[in-house]
Amino acid sequence: MKIVPDTSVVIDGRITSLIKTGEYKGATIIIPEAVVAELEAQANQGREIGFSGLTELQELFRMSEEKTIELRFAGERPSLDQVKLSSGGEIDALIRNVAIDNDARFITSDLVQAEVAKAKGLDVTYLRPQIGDFSPLAIDQYLDEETIAITLKERAPPVAKIGKLRETRLVTLRDAPMTEYELKAMAQELLERAKRDPDGFIELEKRGITVVQIGSLRISIARRPFSDGMEITVVRPLVDLSLDDYDMAPEIKQRILGNRRGVLIAGPPGAGKTTLAQSLATFLADNNFIVKTMEAPRDLQVPDHITQYTALEGSMANTAEALLLVRPDYVIFDELRKNEDFSVYADMRLAGMGMVGVVHAMEVHDCLRRFCDRVDYSILPQIINTVIYVVQGAITKIYDLELTTKAPEGMPGDVHIRPVIVVRDHARREPEIEIFRYEGETLVMPLARSKSAGAPAAAPAEPPAAPPVTPEPEENVSWKVAEKEVQREIGRYTNGPVEVRIISDNKAVVYIEDKDVPAAIGKGGKNVSAIVNKLGIGIDIRPRSELEAQKPVEEEMQLAGGIKIRIDKKQLTIVSPENKGKIVDVFAGKEYLFTATVNEEGDILLAKNSTIAQEMIKRYNEGETIRLRPV
Repeated sequence: MKIVPDTSVVIDGRITSLIKTGEYKGATIIIPEAVVAELEAQANQGREIGFSGLTELQELFRMSEEKTIELRFAGERPSLDQVKLSSGGEIDALIRNVAIDNDARFITSDLVQAEVAKAKGLDVTYLRPQIGDFSPLAIDQYLDEETIAITLKERAPPVAKIGKLRETRLVTLRDAPMTEYELKAMAQELLERAKRDPDGFIELEKRGITVVQIGSLRISIARRPFSDGMEITVVRPLVDLSLDDYDMAPEIKQRILGNRRGVLIAGPPGAGKTTLAQSLATFLADNNFIVKTMEAPRDLQVPDHITQYTALEGSMANTAEALLLVRPDYVIFDELRKNEDFSVYADMRLAGMGMVGVVHAMEVHDCLRRFCDRVDYSILPQIINTVIYVVQGAITKIYDLELTTKAPEGMPGDVHIRPVIVVRDHARREPEIEIFRYEGETLVMPLARSKSAGAPAAAPAEPPAAPPVTPEPEENVSWKVAEKEVQREIGRYTNGPVEVRIISDNKAVVYIEDKDVPAAIGKGGKNVSAIVNKLGIGIDIRPRSELEAQKPVEEEMQLAGGIKIRIDKKQLTIVSPENKGKIVDVFAGKEYLFTATVNEEGDILLAKNSTIAQEMIKRYNEGETIRLRPV
């Protein structure tokens, strides 16, 4: 009996399996040169299926040496033009011609190839994908009920991460290092299983890396030149939770079943974001919503009635177009990484679709900043109205986004009222982040936490000792750290001294050389905005000449009520520390002069040559009492 297998059969290892069972014992196996060329090209590209096919050919050669079969090679090696047209069937045609020339049985597991061969009149055996019970995999020996992940690398002992989300440990599974031979055998077995198992598929294949999904196992097979040695890593979800297992489940249910359907799940890697996304998907499907997923790779463990989609032709934008025609109620997007992913999420939300997105982020403001870099910040609350922050498998906070008009906190005093997105902690209803435009840049600014909820006020019994000693040093230390950070960042733009004055937890005034101010601010405020985003503190950059102008005091006048007036070359300053931050009316005798705001330093600043300042000096010289009255 003469047999010609095509590339698909050689790769999945079915020929040697059939020979070992005795079905093709003593047969003449004719391997087309086109098959060898195709496998060689795949192996040169670092694709695991190429190495798997070459291993199968080596096994056939070993069987021929044992006289179990006769092995021959025949046909033409494909030309460069035929290789370029391989997607159109040129290589398949060369393989079929070998079967025709040798009057042999043609064996394939490619349905299209089988149908074409039948149309050509060939004796065809189509090997359907095997469905049924499978023998245990070699990697199963390293997995138990507590294993989260295993890493097998040549020349190194195998290790496993064992435990739960909050308590994991790394365990060496054996003292002897793994060998390349062991790993190659495992890799071939995994590829064969992925092709045959209905729950298995090859998710990604590029030069040096292959990622397969078999049931709940996500397996990465890496080899040179991508890695410095062959390595197999296996990751699997260990925790299967329902939404009711989470502490804040009622709040989340109310939102996703209502009209707040732009949900973002954020947290550090390994925090349990995907597990929560699975719980949300299952809960929504159980409540009569049509749910789909967008994943690359597809590793969500969801019921069969939830269809899982990956990148269509390598693009999630194409997947989104298809889903907009399917019109599901909710889409679970796991994970948002690339620029395209954020844009796709935003487009689908603005189209009215319920979305649950998963984003890796150490802090909530990090994931919001990534969105602001890609969409206009003013429509962010329409895209995202709920952010769920997950740490170590638990929901720690839920945030609400709302658009309002106000002056941003912690920015220079000349910042006017503008649209601001306020991000509030849902439980405490306190703002924690503000997003707004400043000097042409979008700033995502974390706000300082409120003064530790009355800790100082809780100790009124010992006023002299407790308040000044405990909170003050703690505050000063944080300010000193912030001062050094600001000095380092601003120092990149000037060779002169950098004097930083921390006014509050979220504001600093910086004095640098006059000539370096434009460079520090940057075109359209780009440089200072980048520093504000990085440090999370508002920065007001001023020329050093202003600081120098404040030093030479020409005259200082002491008024009633602890008020002072300082006059220098350029300005008149009313000093009233007790009215710090207040709006006050200024009187000369009984006559009202003007209204002003006392800044955080306890000063009202007036230009010396202004009408108001000259009037004050005149009234003081005439003996009238200058006084302030809070509004």
